[in-house]
Amino acid sequence: MKKTFIVGHRKPDTDSVMSAIGLSYLKNKLGDYTEARVLGSINKETKYALKFFNIKYPKYLNDVKLQLRDIKYHKNFYINENDSIYDAYQEMLKEELTGIPICDNNIKFKGLVTLKDLSYNLINENVENLYTSYDNLLKVLNAEEVCRFDDEIIGELLVVAYRSTTFLKNVKLKKDNILIVGDRHSVIEYAVDSGVKLIILSGDSYIKDEHIEIAKKNGVNIIRSPYDTYRVSRLVSLSNYIKTMIKVKNPIIFCENDFVTDIVEINNKQKHTNYPVVDKHNKCLGLLKITDLAEKERKKVILVDHNEKVQSVEGLEEAEILEIFDHHALGSITTNNPINYRNMVVGSTSTIIYTLYKETKVQIPKYIAGALLSGILSDTLILKSPTVTQRDIDAVLELSKIAEVNYSEYGYKLLKSGTSLDGMSKEDVLYNDYKLYTVNNKTFAVGQFFTFNFNEISNELNEYVDELDRISEANNYSLVALYVTDIIRNGSYIIFNRKASNIINLAYQEDIEEGQFIDGCLSRKKHIVPIIMQVLEG
Repeated sequence: MKKTFIVGHRKPDTDSVMSAIGLSYLKNKLGDYTEARVLGSINKETKYALKFFNIKYPKYLNDVKLQLRDIKYHKNFYINENDSIYDAYQEMLKEELTGIPICDNNIKFKGLVTLKDLSYNLINENVENLYTSYDNLLKVLNAEEVCRFDDEIIGELLVVAYRSTTFLKNVKLKKDNILIVGDRHSVIEYAVDSGVKLIILSGDSYIKDEHIEIAKKNGVNIIRSPYDTYRVSRLVSLSNYIKTMIKVKNPIIFCENDFVTDIVEINNKQKHTNYPVVDKHNKCLGLLKITDLAEKERKKVILVDHNEKVQSVEGLEEAEILEIFDHHALGSITTNNPINYRNMVVGSTSTIIYTLYKETKVQIPKYIAGALLSGILSDTLILKSPTVTQRDIDAVLELSKIAEVNYSEYGYKLLKSGTSLDGMSKEDVLYNDYKLYTVNNKTFAVGQFFTFNFNEISNELNEYVDELDRISEANNYSLVALYVTDIIRNGSYIIFNRKASNIINLAYQEDIEEGQFIDGCLSRKKHIVPIIMQVLEG
């Protein structure tokens, strides 16, 4: 079973992280195989909650783009460099492929051989030389061992096609000769006396005992094949090591982590059919036939706390979305097939996950209760947000009992943990809880940061505005705004890029100054995004 990733949005807040963790535990209890991941750095508030309830940090997920590992390529398809050409051909024939990777004894990639290489070699290359093993010869020629002194056979082939007397008179044998001969005893005697490298007896030819004794004395290897001389002469060169066929030592290779889009781009230039697949240690994993790219298994994802493509994991269009759990307005994500989509009017996605536990009757362990409780308290500002529903309240009351905490005291400490500016740049403050939205082909960004002391930010107000200007210009955003929320005062201070002042003034129907406090402005979902969208929709 392939793993399904459960992810929140790109700038993870406590609700998105905790709802992913809670949903993953539930799904796994119900028999699925899932893992909660995050798409960005975990903020201070979320770290506090994870540490408080002793929850392991979720791993980072960079993207869900199609990779070679998602393709059904020909895994474990390769051949040892000391196997024969004949063996390589048979393997390609069996798998209906036109190429095969060559490896050493440690399965380290050495090269690629194709049917085209084989054809060229047999037609154009010198096939009189043999570089192979004794065992390869036995296998290819269906032969039996008569005399064996060398495991490796290197030499020049000679076929006894002349009459015996002509051969004896005109051919001078050398130590590296490999002789293919039938039952011509005078030639055999000449060969063993000369100490040739190997005698291949064709047609199951008989060899005299006295000649065998001479062969043993002179170290002459002998094998006997049932094939006739013509067939032996045709097959014998196919017993050569397949490594003798490698022409290109460094062909184009791919790794399982390579993106399919990159592979397609390279293939559009190279126009090859076969590409070896290796790991980071150059160990051969198999062969990619370019048509294999049609056989893909997309990564599976479940989205929580968002349904906007711009907020989601990179490469989402190449993945298979199984489900979405969210409490925001409908966004831009579309799917090829029907999916389970759970969208509820509640203050937190963690409330939806809590509801799933109740519906499936799965018991909530203490640390999962703590995770979901943290998500709800964070997103509802300890149940003070206007987005709060009775479902949120009921969930908090039960989850706080399971987690064994006073939700009000814990919630205050939770929110306070995320308000410290120590070690944070202005960019860090903006991106702490940052979301993008698109309407009428216009994109705007809203960051929200909670603090109990706005003075730390107001003292550097112009620098914050400069940062928002920079981000807006660099990305061509219509608006970049930072809402600094003070739950004690029950409102937010607003900072925005200078060119967007008209949008902000229209949204609030008054002239808004940088850093101005807006009473009752707590919820991005209810108090911020809708009025900005209304202006941009025009």
